[in-house]
Amino acid sequence: MQLGRLGVWYSTDKLNGAQLADLARAVEKNGYTTLWYPESRGYESMSLAAFLLSKSSRLTIGSSIANIYARDPFTARRAMVSLNDLYGGRFVLGLGVSHIPMVEGLRGHRYDKPLGAMRAYLDGLHKDLPAASDAPVLVAALGPKMLALSAEKAQGAVPYNVTPQHTAEAAKILGPKKQLAVEQKVTLETDPAKARSLARKELARYMMLPNYRNNWLRLGFTEADLANGGSDRFIDAMVLWGDAAAVRKALRAHFDAGATHVCLQPVHADGDFAGRDRMLAALADT
Repeated sequence: MQLGRLGVWYSTDKLNGAQLADLARAVEKNGYTTLWYPESRGYESMSLAAFLLSKSSRLTIGSSIANIYARDPFTARRAMVSLNDLYGGRFVLGLGVSHIPMVEGLRGHRYDKPLGAMRAYLDGLHKDLPAASDAPVLVAALGPKMLALSAEKAQGAVPYNVTPQHTAEAAKILGPKKQLAVEQKVTLETDPAKARSLARKELARYMMLPNYRNNWLRLGFTEADLANGGSDRFIDAMVLWGDAAAVRKALRAHFDAGATHVCLQPVHADGDFAGRDRMLAALADT
């Protein structure tokens, strides 16, 4: 599994086919190695992976994450194998337990205890694979126990909404032979008020999800930091902002902490795809 140093994470649900193809071309043109996409209320994860793979020639495409409640382990295994067979080994299956509203409210499933559910899923996923330990699978792990499971049962972890402090802790748990692909939101906005406004809008959907809140509290943020849209201290940690030099310097903190791959998520005004692409160009040499 070759992730390279720098990738891009981007919310794809609101993009049509032409916009998705434009995104893949922009990411590939600027030299990023991997394009990561989510699964929520929009496109089905494996279908979207196939489309993005078809619109690129060198990019690795990674699910971040495919919801384990959306398909059984057999189906996920066959999708992973099929996509890699058909597209030259360029697909990485990022898996996650998702969140209660997206499992029970949206899908009508029962949300089981995350650690046990993921362990059972990974066992089923790897069944009958000739080299299960080499399967291109990463786990959306935040807490120490899920990170340890990622080291035991997968190629590593793909944490979301984290800080370099978390990256350092995750690297210690995973060990030097595993992949640590860290998502980090960025915006090339130098005005503090504008940058934080964009950041608060982007983070609003995550602020009430227990998985993230518990991890932020574990990292030393307080309930006051998470109230009223987030304190400046919290916002500045979650979304790096400033000119390109400042953002590049801040991104390197994840590498210094032990990340093997950083997937930056450009944060911009709705529909400002030109601004997104300027960001991708400006940060490509981080």
